Amino acid sequence: MVFPASMAQQNHGPQMLTANRLRDGDVLYRKSDGWVLVLADGDVFADQAGADAALAEAQAEMARNEFVAPYLFEVRVVNGVTQPVKEREIIRAAGPTVRADLGKQSGMVNV
Repeated sequence: MVFPASMAQQNHGPQMLTANRLRDGDVLYRKSDGWVLVLADGDVFADQAGADAALAEAQAEMARNEFVAPYLFEVRVVNGVTQPVKEREIIRAAGPTVRADLGKQSGMVNV
């Protein structure tokens, strides 16, 4: 289901755009006009208008069936490091919680 940007959850502060890749379920982060696998490489949107525009663009691209369920989430930037605000996004950024030797937390990132 695609929601207009105006119906998106309103966050307070900087935001990022995330989705899941359909091929393998990997968590993706928006970078310019593409996607990256690492949160630190994604774009941070400082204002709501920029975040809403990125979300609307991603929703329009969903017809390609490369990713699913794009949404915005709140982040904070501390000493130049982007950090998710909510626990859900902290977990998604690290990778699977079932094995520390797999996923992003292991240092193994497949593109």
